[in-house]
Amino acid sequence: MREPIIFLVDNDLQTLGTVAAALDRRFGLDYRILTESSPRAALVRLSEACEGAEPVALVIAGVATPEMTALDWLEQVHDLCPSAARCALVSYGAGPTYPVVRQALVRGHVDSYLLKPLGNPEDRLYPVVAEILGSWSRSTQPSVPLVRIVGEPWAPRSHELRDLLERASVPYQFCACDSDEGRRALQQVAHTGTLPAVIFRDQWLADPSDAEVARLLGAGSHPVGGLYDLVVIGAGPAGLAAAVYGAADGLRTLVIERQVSGGQAGTSAMIRNYLGFPRGITGAELASRAQEQAIALGAEFLITTDVVGVAACGTERLVTLAEGTVVRARTVIIATGVAYNRLQAEGVHDLLGKGVFYGSTTAESAAQAGRDVFVVGGGNSAGQAAVHLARYAASVTLLVRGGGLTMSGYLRNQISRSDNIRFRYNVEIERAEGKRRLEALHARDSETGATERLAASAVFVLIGAGPKTDWLDKMVQRDDQGHILTGRHVDRDATGDAAWPEDREPLQLETSVPGIFAAGDVRYRSPRGVAAAVADGAIAVRMIWDYLETV
Repeated sequence: MREPIIFLVDNDLQTLGTVAAALDRRFGLDYRILTESSPRAALVRLSEACEGAEPVALVIAGVATPEMTALDWLEQVHDLCPSAARCALVSYGAGPTYPVVRQALVRGHVDSYLLKPLGNPEDRLYPVVAEILGSWSRSTQPSVPLVRIVGEPWAPRSHELRDLLERASVPYQFCACDSDEGRRALQQVAHTGTLPAVIFRDQWLADPSDAEVARLLGAGSHPVGGLYDLVVIGAGPAGLAAAVYGAADGLRTLVIERQVSGGQAGTSAMIRNYLGFPRGITGAELASRAQEQAIALGAEFLITTDVVGVAACGTERLVTLAEGTVVRARTVIIATGVAYNRLQAEGVHDLLGKGVFYGSTTAESAAQAGRDVFVVGGGNSAGQAAVHLARYAASVTLLVRGGGLTMSGYLRNQISRSDNIRFRYNVEIERAEGKRRLEALHARDSETGATERLAASAVFVLIGAGPKTDWLDKMVQRDDQGHILTGRHVDRDATGDAAWPEDREPLQLETSVPGIFAAGDVRYRSPRGVAAAVADGAIAVRMIWDYLETV
């Protein structure tokens, strides 16, 4: 395959030459830099590239053009090369073009913009283009696999292992056990045991646990010992933020996560409304950056490890791990987030991982190429999943229980641009049908009562979420749904194991056990969203300093 194309279009010949030369110096070894001064001629060349299966990575286009309106031009570029990133060139002082670019950004016809003259390319041009190309490459170019998984394609454990590695940003290859490639992989390591098998270099594991996979790759075996200033339970956005701010403040910080970093947000195919990422960022990448940042500040991580209890012992707080280890800490932040609610319909549980998935599960997206898939839900998570799946599936249908959507406007705009996304309102799933894998969904119209059989290759369920805090029974106060009560919501008159023991009032995010805090979606009445969870984690660390002053 020929090198991907960076296509530069501008009727200002001086700008065209200067920017093309700068791009060639930085990216010319890996990309072909093509230029065109006429938007119409550029459309012809782009059409030829697409017909010839030449990959177009990025189109950088001047917005001011006498041949056609900028929105028409950008929309045609989007139609011709839907996978290509698009960046607008705007001149300083060109006031009338700013609303055009803003409208194009909202509609998704451009991913970013640059103001010219660009001056020193290292200052603005190179960082923006490098970020765009990196994102394009990750989403379109095959990666070199570090790990191979060999198993049955529709086995639930095969799905769980793919999802684990996807969320951990570990490049992998899945081989069906009955394929030639799968058989060769097993023969190379002389594996004849239980499937799925995880192969890393010349090592292999038979049907491993998540912890065994983590240890195979050099993670998950962090030794713990001594007294920590802060133990964070959960590595979603709230927990990662607490780790960053706690470590930055000089607290000896340990993060314990039962799976991999990211939490529910880590499964998001694209987060577009988080501050500081104008081109959006995947949940897995955001989590990876946050973990790297926390580690750089001194935080320690213990992943694929379950916590089964917390307790107070004098001025120390004891965190008990599933294997029996007890971690000593001065303070604890519980940031275990929430888990997706289960769909209560016949046959769904039996087909879990065999066409029925909870969350957006990006590991399964490419497998839906050319298929008809369904997303159950009408909120932001469902919208993000639908937009991502639409890049692969022949059709994506959102099944919404109510009569309308609850997702953000930017997601509605994205969905409106996708020809293969449809909506069905007032629909409830009554049954999932299939033997070895999902074959159909039986849906009922809640207004008319009529039922319908919908042929389906996969269904992704995103119908809200709730806290999984049964392990905290009688340890801290919780509401009827399991959310942890904090601050003014703690019942100071309660009796029993979870009674508040102090004369003072609980601090803002403090639970009914002094020195144990809760942050993010797991706490009672917390605002939802990644930004709110990050704020909670930061505030919890501030509360920890207030608490430490009392002891």
